[in-house]
Amino acid sequence: MEKYKVSVIVPVYNTEKYLAQCVDTLIRQNYDNLEILLVDDGSTDESRRLCDGFARSDKRIRVIHKENGGLVSAWKRGVCESTGEYLCFVDSDDWVEPSMIADMAAHLRGVPKEIIAGNYVIERENGREYVWQALPPGEYDRSAIEREVIPNLLGRERRYVTVSRCMKLIGRELIEENMKYSDSKVVMGEDMTVMLPALIDCNRLKAIDRAHYHYRYVTESMVHKYDRKLYGNIQLLREIFLRVVSDKFAGEELLERQKQVEQEYIFFLLLALKNEARGNPEGYRKNIFSICKSPEIQRLVRDTPVRVEDKANKLLYLTLRHPGEITVRLLRLAMLVYYRGQRG
Repeated sequence: MEKYKVSVIVPVYNTEKYLAQCVDTLIRQNYDNLEILLVDDGSTDESRRLCDGFARSDKRIRVIHKENGGLVSAWKRGVCESTGEYLCFVDSDDWVEPSMIADMAAHLRGVPKEIIAGNYVIERENGREYVWQALPPGEYDRSAIEREVIPNLLGRERRYVTVSRCMKLIGRELIEENMKYSDSKVVMGEDMTVMLPALIDCNRLKAIDRAHYHYRYVTESMVHKYDRKLYGNIQLLREIFLRVVSDKFAGEELLERQKQVEQEYIFFLLLALKNEARGNPEGYRKNIFSICKSPEIQRLVRDTPVRVEDKANKLLYLTLRHPGEITVRLLRLAMLVYYRGQRG
């Protein structure tokens, strides 16, 4: 099964604290036909020096140094310089099981546009959580993908199929043909900009019942801090998703996928409200009211029903639908209590 070459692409930016563990788990893979590309995105800590040291110690490792351009630009550069038939993405503050690539490669068939998709483990300071995608393990050909996968990619509160670049082996053509949708200005949800069209185009999807990938939950990470640009990021995501479905579908199916994009947008708006309520003590009221009372958002929420079951999301959705002093202040209090408990 090692006849397929796998390119492991690792975007690196100021992760000296975690980089050695990440790379060590890649070096120890029990699958030899691979190349490891460490893409140093202009790191200002010791990551640059560490990358060069890893390359000297293992001939399978190549280092690409580039000016800082963000995560999207880093993994795109890795794709352009990779040579494998299949691509595997690993973030530099995460780590993987030594058997990950071999276990996934065993399910490859060498057909065009195939994906092997696994599950992952969230590693927190106070414990770990296994995350299993709702898609049942098994093999999905093109007709099954059209029937069971594509209708469930968007507009759901819980992901039916994991849309991360990571914990997968991906036929390189699926990434190369869909990189055009990825915008370096997107810093949250960027994986979806390439994996949504890749999954739509996929001809064979194998979902395996294993969790090889360990996602490190770093509380000081960019994705867990207040982001004043998040709402604009979400608006850009909506535009990209609409462009994807307009390119991929037509007729009645296009109308259905556009409706799902709007449902997806509502769930992302809940993240925008959460971002304001938990991280913006001075301006959360003003910004939440600005989002929720926008005529466009009010129309969208009125005309696009979504199913919300998570307790925290119910409060966020209530605020989105009925923004008022009571709901906004209650949301702020709930977010403070919840995240204080998470840190504890």
